[in-house]
Amino acid sequence: MKTIAPLLFLAAAALAADPKTTKSPAAPPPPPKPVVTTDSLFPPTVLAKGKGFEINSRQLDEAFLNFRTAAASRGQSPPPEDKRLEIEKKLLDRLIVVQVLSKKTTEADKTKGRAAAEKTLGDIRQQAGSEDSFRRQVQAMGMTAEGFTAQFIERAIVEEVVNREVRDKIAIPPARVRKFYDDNPTRFEQPETVRAAHILLATRDLTTNQELPPDKSKAQLGLIQALLKRARAGEDFSKLAKEFSQDPGSKDRGGEYVFARGQMAVEFETAAFALRPGQISDVVSTKFGYHIIKTIERTPAKKLEFEKVKDRIRDALQQEDADKQMPAYLEKVKQEAGVEILDAKYK
Repeated sequence: MKTIAPLLFLAAAALAADPKTTKSPAAPPPPPKPVVTTDSLFPPTVLAKGKGFEINSRQLDEAFLNFRTAAASRGQSPPPEDKRLEIEKKLLDRLIVVQVLSKKTTEADKTKGRAAAEKTLGDIRQQAGSEDSFRRQVQAMGMTAEGFTAQFIERAIVEEVVNREVRDKIAIPPARVRKFYDDNPTRFEQPETVRAAHILLATRDLTTNQELPPDKSKAQLGLIQALLKRARAGEDFSKLAKEFSQDPGSKDRGGEYVFARGQMAVEFETAAFALRPGQISDVVSTKFGYHIIKTIERTPAKKLEFEKVKDRIRDALQQEDADKQMPAYLEKVKQEAGVEILDAKYK
């Protein structure tokens, strides 16, 4: 092994000395043409700065565009032009707050924030029905799924900073929790609920949400009628739902939901509340498609016991107090971060 390096050196030297292998040096390549970008022609203006960060006009423009697009995706009219400055001031302040609080994050904040964000994002994806549907909904708001996820996680981490520095320091006396429960009895009245499973065969395309052609809709009706016979003959309803149901929000749970009146399509709700536990409905038609429903359990209306809700009450009161303290807290951390608004119209 010790002879390899010298041999390579000698071979390289011989190659260099051989006139048949010696070439004249190549001409250097021409310098690349400069790339013209919007930022190079119209460089963004720094609107605000603080310790370790700056926010420029391009970032604010993106935030305003996302605001408009999100509003449009909810069916809201775009804000009038005379309100733009007012909205931009709020958006700029939000960008500043995120930057300031991001500088205060600890590893524990990041861990807790990511865990909370991933759980919520998982719920959002489940409600969307599929990854493709989730991406379409996010794109309707003018964002990519990756950008939305990154922003969501960033905001969740920032919330953990606020929880640690403000919310978690607020003590709520037990007597105050009990008084809130006693003073607000209607808030703790639990309506009648039903736990029911269903099998859905959709009459709309699950990707485009367009109604299926009549022949395909008829085929779905034939299949749901066949499944109804199998269910009433004693086959495991949960297994049938997992195999055949086209409701992505419930099929992995055997088609199960727990709900009160007013939460489901009227036709679905009426059938579920009319059934006795263990009873299976006829085919029920809604705007989503054809269902067969099995009611599993009905829970009558009742008032929730104090012991079951006291932690929720304490959390709500703690958040209420934290919200009152937030303006003063944010002003304090912005001053500590040396925040300056450089464009007079945003002051």
